[in-house]
Amino acid sequence: MNFPYRNTMKVRYSDTDPQGHMYFGNYLVFADEVVGEFWGELGMSFARLDKAPSLTFTVNANIDFLSECLGEDVIEVAVGFSRLGNTSAETVFELKNLRTGELAARGTFTHVFTDKVTRKSTPIPETFRAAIVVRQPELA
Repeated sequence: MNFPYRNTMKVRYSDTDPQGHMYFGNYLVFADEVVGEFWGELGMSFARLDKAPSLTFTVNANIDFLSECLGEDVIEVAVGFSRLGNTSAETVFELKNLRTGELAARGTFTHVFTDKVTRKSTPIPETFRAAIVVRQPELA
């Protein structure tokens, strides 16, 4: 997949477990951080929920671990969308360890868009959908 957004994050001591490698849950944290950056770039920032057109709930997270990351490693996180539905979207991600050059993990998040008051599913905001399609025309 051609990922439209990438950023790097450094594995901090607090990201590791007693065995010295990155705690398994932090792979998802790293992915979620970069997904949030990408969404913000597309106009869906969660810094000001009062201005957001809707909320999103992550209803599924899936990850495959491929190789370990150690403290001080720099991880490139690549993200994009693999599917746009009416009220949900699937974000795909890969984490690459720049020290080793190996893919460390890959996975997906499924997000459901919801009305801020009723918490019921609602269509993906049109401006957000349009911004996604500009970056990933194959999803049109």
